Amino acid sequence: MRYFFSLMVCLLPAALWAQDWEEHTHFGPLTAERKLRVLSSTDTSFFAPIIEAFLRGKTGLSVDYFVIGTAQIDEIYRAHPNDYDVVISSAMDLQLKLVNDGYALQISNLDQPDWAQWRKSLFAFTSEPATVVVNRAAFPDGAVPQSRQELIQALRAQPELFRGRVGTYDVRESGLGYLFATQDARASETFWRLMEVMGGLGARLYCCSGDMIDDLESGELLVAYNVLGSYVAARLDVADHLEVVLPSDFPTTMMRTAFVTAQTFVEDDAVAFVRHLLAMQSQPRNRDVFPLPSLKPMSDASGHTVITLEPALMTYLDPLKRRTFIKEWSSAVIQ
Repeated sequence: MRYFFSLMVCLLPAALWAQDWEEHTHFGPLTAERKLRVLSSTDTSFFAPIIEAFLRGKTGLSVDYFVIGTAQIDEIYRAHPNDYDVVISSAMDLQLKLVNDGYALQISNLDQPDWAQWRKSLFAFTSEPATVVVNRAAFPDGAVPQSRQELIQALRAQPELFRGRVGTYDVRESGLGYLFATQDARASETFWRLMEVMGGLGARLYCCSGDMIDDLESGELLVAYNVLGSYVAARLDVADHLEVVLPSDFPTTMMRTAFVTAQTFVEDDAVAFVRHLLAMQSQPRNRDVFPLPSLKPMSDASGHTVITLEPALMTYLDPLKRRTFIKEWSSAVIQ
């Protein structure tokens, strides 16, 4: 990798260097006149080539890329809105709420379809389904479940095999996990049956896809539910052990979104970075420079739609609805 970590934390505001980041990476010259600060939930390994391409040919500009969980992004940015220039997250509902609360800058003259943007302020640049990922060792006959109902049947058929070895997001801590769970629950009651079965098997709860994939690869987990498939595809070391399944009953597909903060001190550079994201995803796929999934049309071959950028997306952010949902989820999963 050509990127490197900045050790000059003394140059950063206290809110930045005091935070316990999952990753913090500095791109470009340490002495650059201008610094673009990007707050993101996406691993640096995916964004490194995107940022390097953005900086190519530019002088006097560097990028600080901060990675943390989706729920923490919302908390950190609301607490310190002056410390960041671009915010990127897969938790679409939290992003939409930030825009509605006035935290984003409007950008005109962006050629983006209506379904992939909100109020000319929030812009989708990838779409990606939640998947079921299994360790093939659990299904030696090759009969890997292809739907939620088949997964329920498989787990019930061999409880001793799967006990303590199934995993999913902890929706109390993960913004993306909460988004996936609420959208699953809206689509089908099968979600609740699956959660009860996983809960009865002592489901293990996670903050993020990467940790679930690590435990799947080691064999600590045999099944993980609602994992981002791109994180598996990027791991060459797990290709022989893991299989990614897009549930055939209904897909739950999120769009990764970005906005320029209303408080940015480098507006031109921040806007240019968002334009760069949209331009790269619209070009023919080149995984060397854009390793994330591209933005896809609003429906798949079966006519199922992705989670859309609309006010209804914020329904489950209502405090009462959120408490009710988490209580029901906890009753099912934490038994």
